[in-house]
Amino acid sequence: MQKKYVVRLTDAEREIVNGLVKKRRVSAQKVLRARVLLKTDADGPNWTDMEIANAFDCRTKTIENIRERFVTEGFENTLNGKPKSRVRGKILDGDQEARIIAVRLGPPPQGFANWTLRLLAEQAVALEIVESVSHATLRGTLKKTISRKGRSRIGSFHRKPMPSSPRVWRKCSMSTPGPTMLGIRCCAWMSSRCSY
Repeated sequence: MQKKYVVRLTDAEREIVNGLVKKRRVSAQKVLRARVLLKTDADGPNWTDMEIANAFDCRTKTIENIRERFVTEGFENTLNGKPKSRVRGKILDGDQEARIIAVRLGPPPQGFANWTLRLLAEQAVALEIVESVSHATLRGTLKKTISRKGRSRIGSFHRKPMPSSPRVWRKCSMSTPGPTMLGIRCCAWMSSRCSY
């Protein structure tokens, strides 16, 4: 069957693809696309879609999509995938974040013992700090303000420190008897010999 989208790599493109296949730290998707481009090259091996799919353990539709993308969108888009179109901007600027943190550090409204994220979001809208804000956005903002241990404790959530273990763990050769351990009468993490 005649292929609708025929891949013809230039020498420079072939060098880039060969380099990607040989690199160690490249994403698996990128390596697969590079290998498919090498095998579908009309001036190279020119394998069929079924042969490539069997060799690389993928579907023939994947091979067809890679060939189509190469012809329609170009080499870079085929190799790197589609560029991310959804870019999120910052919801709160620095001044708004500072004012929300200041509100959080103040006393909670009448009838409440502590600030909740939803209450803080409602208060930020009521004080006209922002037009609208989600409690999840405030969670991320307040989480950024948590200081390291030993500094001031600004922020909404505080993690309790892990209890430190004052005991030094020691393992003695007699506690784990085995054929290789019987003749040894010393501890693994002690410099002196065990006394029994």
